[in-house]
Amino acid sequence: MSDARRIAALLVKESLQIVRDPSTLLIAFGLPPLLLFLFGYAINLDTARTHIGLALLDRSEAAQSLATAFGHSRWFDVAVRDSVAPLKADLISGRVRGIVVVPLDFGRRTAAGGADIQVITDGSIPNTATFVAAYAEGVRASWAAARQAEGGATIAAAAPGAGGISVSTRYWFNPEMTSRFFLVPGSMAIVLTMIGTLLTSLIIAREWERGTMEALMATPIGMGEFIASKVLPYFFLGLGSAIVCTVLAVTVFGVPFRGSPWALLAIVSAFMVPALGQGLFISAATKSQFVASQIALLTAFLPALLLSGFLYEISSMPAWIQVLTYCVPVRYLIPLLQSVFLAGDIWNLFLPNMLAMLGFGAVFFYLTIRVTHRRVA
Repeated sequence: MSDARRIAALLVKESLQIVRDPSTLLIAFGLPPLLLFLFGYAINLDTARTHIGLALLDRSEAAQSLATAFGHSRWFDVAVRDSVAPLKADLISGRVRGIVVVPLDFGRRTAAGGADIQVITDGSIPNTATFVAAYAEGVRASWAAARQAEGGATIAAAAPGAGGISVSTRYWFNPEMTSRFFLVPGSMAIVLTMIGTLLTSLIIAREWERGTMEALMATPIGMGEFIASKVLPYFFLGLGSAIVCTVLAVTVFGVPFRGSPWALLAIVSAFMVPALGQGLFISAATKSQFVASQIALLTAFLPALLLSGFLYEISSMPAWIQVLTYCVPVRYLIPLLQSVFLAGDIWNLFLPNMLAMLGFGAVFFYLTIRVTHRRVA
């Protein structure tokens, strides 16, 4: 039977151990600002102004007008040349990331109802190449739509033959497509993984290394009391770290928070269950803090970074890797954090993922009990 005073004493013991360990406090409250800074500023998936070359082979008014549109674009720094040859050397050397070619007959074809441009990009950097091609066509389409509106030419804003139909694109939740707005909430998942799994993976192994596990076994505590005393301090440590991350995300990085604090609290609490369970299972299965930390890094931190959809889209991964991601608890957390920040409370998305995380936690805690050869009684 549980004894409230016994559990309280064990919680105090574990809490004092946390306070006395500088590395634990550093990971819990020093690591979050560092990771948020890295993912918020140093790692930036937004493509800023890109250097491109513009080969202006036609000197017509339409060609000059298009060159001006490229020069005023917020996406490009443009170097204008009268031939393609010098720009090829710049593309090979990396001084420009793409070449836009305005052909000789551009003015005549524009007057006739439609004209194309050629975009040459550096395929060795696929993301930048895709960006240059897409935004170069966007500049041309915007220019064509403006000329059509002014009545200067009868060119369609879309592709030739599209009947003058223009396309208006809207981005919900993140209109500016700022990568920081989804990287910073996603980095919270990495922080919670470090606290929940890495730190917890050391606690039982630490007891074995220090020789205090035998003393605990000699006391009349039960398995439930033992697990609760080990898990609860780190659970509240994770909640505290999540609060720090949220405050920094909103005040320092300007990430909008459109959900409710209670929804965020429920999401973080649901994830801490499998994170703590996995760490406790690793700690119970090993008696070495070094081995436990290495296993935690390989089975929790790396999958959280690579297989959760945080940095790489899961849909772009091979099919068998996509199946493997369903075994990574952080996979279910990332969309919830991004949604509660950018979209709001979407409970029909939250609940299935939270139940999945709780299911993982139940499995890990069950395995923890099974690998503990002797129950603390």
